[in-house]
Amino acid sequence: MLPQDVRHIHLIGICGTAMATLAAMLQERGFRVTGSDQNVYPPMSTFLQERAIAVASPFSKENLIPKPDLVVVGNAMSRGNVEVEAALNERMNYISSADLMREIFIRGKNSVVITGTHGKTTTTSLAAWLVSFAGLDPTFMVGGIPKNFQSSYRLGKSDLFMCEGDEYDTAFFDKTPKFLHYLPTSVVINNIEFDHADIYSSLDEIELQFRRLVNIIPENGLLLAGAESEPVVRVAQRAFCAVQTFGIGDFYWSARNLEPHAQKAGHSGVYARGGESAVSQAEETPGISFDIYREDRKLGHVALPMAGEHNVRNALAASALALNLGINFDVVAEGLSRFAGVKRRLDLVGKFGGVRLFDDFAHHPTAVRETLSGLRALHPGLPIYVAFEPRSATSRRRIFQQDFAQSLSLADTVLLSDLFDPAKIADQERLDPSVVVSHLRQLGRQAEVFSSPDDIVEYLKPRVVDPSLVVVMSNGGFGGIHQKLSLMLAERFGGR
Repeated sequence: MLPQDVRHIHLIGICGTAMATLAAMLQERGFRVTGSDQNVYPPMSTFLQERAIAVASPFSKENLIPKPDLVVVGNAMSRGNVEVEAALNERMNYISSADLMREIFIRGKNSVVITGTHGKTTTTSLAAWLVSFAGLDPTFMVGGIPKNFQSSYRLGKSDLFMCEGDEYDTAFFDKTPKFLHYLPTSVVINNIEFDHADIYSSLDEIELQFRRLVNIIPENGLLLAGAESEPVVRVAQRAFCAVQTFGIGDFYWSARNLEPHAQKAGHSGVYARGGESAVSQAEETPGISFDIYREDRKLGHVALPMAGEHNVRNALAASALALNLGINFDVVAEGLSRFAGVKRRLDLVGKFGGVRLFDDFAHHPTAVRETLSGLRALHPGLPIYVAFEPRSATSRRRIFQQDFAQSLSLADTVLLSDLFDPAKIADQERLDPSVVVSHLRQLGRQAEVFSSPDDIVEYLKPRVVDPSLVVVMSNGGFGGIHQKLSLMLAERFGGR
């Protein structure tokens, strides 16, 4: 329960995607919001600045003066953080972001939780867009910024709440996954793989958390299960609610007759109430078209302005959810064609002559593989250069060392940076970029390790060719490499 008469809420770790989104939602609901963080970079720093939410940096006990009515402790915060210690010492009221989200925005709603190891941000964005495009006016929260909305959330007037659910733990004082706090009536599970090696030691431990999620779906609820993932199939067997499978193949919901293509994105639509679109886009975008089947009955053909089979699965899950909510298939098909994507999910930063620069959030071997294979299918023969930063807790660990080499080998040239903040990882667990480079060279790829993003840019400057694809992969700011690459490529090839 929340303390009474809460007016001022302070968020420790406000620049995390979920925390920044929560801050904006709380401000729109009428609370006074302040926050603090150590690492402040776009897009969430810009997101907060645009909403005039002040961010104090670095962490300091002075940031808690005047004393807030409630402190939200981000899940990246731990004991020893000066603001956490000040909140505890001063007996302040504190709460996790997941619990606060539940009590203020979810309780009493029809809660749809979209989760899985990969694709949850894109799937949630697609689902929120389809439902909004159809005029159902949901409240939603996404762990990224869907371009159709230019915001990671919206407070709607219907009883429908849609959110991205994370299996990562909730706070240092609550080690259960965040998605167990969201009171789900419907759940989408895209896939389950081993991830978050900093808190889970095996796939079995992760499956257990998903079984717990499935176990709290009410009997009259719904589970949409990505049936190409064996762990999802195992988890779905424990459901007490209706289960509908989806995937590329022969399932309850099926995507068939896939055809990758490039297309002119005619109306990628920025949201306006009532389903009005749109901002016209003349830029040629990667896309894929396919047929949607329900129980072997063809519903129709759709064209998605995104590349890769992984995005087919994401779009199929979002479509199945929308159709279960009673939305007409023709509306779903048109909505898919107008989806503008998510920032930092194979986001086109710029085009410089025939060189395209992309930004991608991928930090797990499977996500890296899916992203690069999608680009390969769409641009056969074009050289691909990848700058990869091991930054996430999982990507900095040795457990995926060989897998990263295999996934990154889909590029022609791989430029690895040194690990971000390596001291946080024990020596015996730490990924060794030089070993990844050695594996890549054995696979016939050009690969190097660099100590700074400036060195990567300087290495690429005389070597990048026109036409080609340059892909930056990191779940952080990567030392401003996107801007540095843009300036270098513009100088060499022109463009924007």
